[in-house]
Amino acid sequence: MADTPPLAVTMGDPSGIGPDIILRAWQDRHALSLPPFFVAGSPDFFDRRSRQLGFDTPITAYSAGQKADPDKLSVLDTGGTVNGEAGAPDAADAVATIKAISTSVDLCFTGEASAVVTCPINKKVLYDAGFNHPGHTEYLAELGREKTGQAHLPVMMLAGPELRTVPVTIHLALSRIPEFLTADLIFETASITARDLGQRFGIASPRLAISGLNPHAGEDGSMGTEDQEIILPAVKRLQDAGLDALGPLPADTMFHEAARKRYDVAICMYHDQALIPAKTLAFDDAVNVTLGLPFIRTSPDHGTAYDIAGTGKANPSSFVAALKMAWQMGSRR
Repeated sequence: MADTPPLAVTMGDPSGIGPDIILRAWQDRHALSLPPFFVAGSPDFFDRRSRQLGFDTPITAYSAGQKADPDKLSVLDTGGTVNGEAGAPDAADAVATIKAISTSVDLCFTGEASAVVTCPINKKVLYDAGFNHPGHTEYLAELGREKTGQAHLPVMMLAGPELRTVPVTIHLALSRIPEFLTADLIFETASITARDLGQRFGIASPRLAISGLNPHAGEDGSMGTEDQEIILPAVKRLQDAGLDALGPLPADTMFHEAARKRYDVAICMYHDQALIPAKTLAFDDAVNVTLGLPFIRTSPDHGTAYDIAGTGKANPSSFVAALKMAWQMGSRR
């Protein structure tokens, strides 16, 4: 681990709680045993926010390839003016927000960062500034494509101390899920998950629990045919490919303690099916991990929380967990 490059942390939306949780975690870095990291953003802005929070944080300008200063918060100046008024999102900050993301990814490809930890952004603010990607993850996938020349399917995984879950479909209305849910998508999502659990989490033969879509996994077609016609063929393909996959399983019996011991990850059919159990078990400690990218990316599992930005009330637990998970993944690689 001594030779592992530091983590690149993006500042996120500067009007949100991203800077707050970075600063709070750094204040407690020794007690929390944080891995080395630097922040991509604006040193002047972090100095202002630190003083607003009542912290006396020494800020140092960071240059790529350096070691992160253990006694100062290392901030890589990615350029641009950052207003960053707490709780008041400003489209004028969008350029700096995006630049922090792209620079951090660049440094992963040059070997000067071992992973990217992204703080929350607000897509509406970026859209108002002309951002033309559906969201944070899609932008990261596009940056990966630009670097490698290959398309990548990003897979969202919520990882906590007791449970990992992956939603096959994400931000869709419930009524539209059968329209987008295909055996190919389930197979590819589960295959990427298994591969990255092996390569980045050290799980040699990941056990995949594949949920059903309908109540009781369709109950032999009496409560919907998607489980038999879409999910079951995908499970059989996974098994034929040599993966340890079981399903479709009734989702209402997948997440109790005894059931969780039988698998390493739950592949779920839609957003809330995956995120409700994950957040119930580890609301403050769950980490959003993006699998399927040609670099490592983790993120705290919460949004910008404008209502408490700049107040010192933001809980850094998920950010700390994201740092530690990214470090473990980067060191294993």
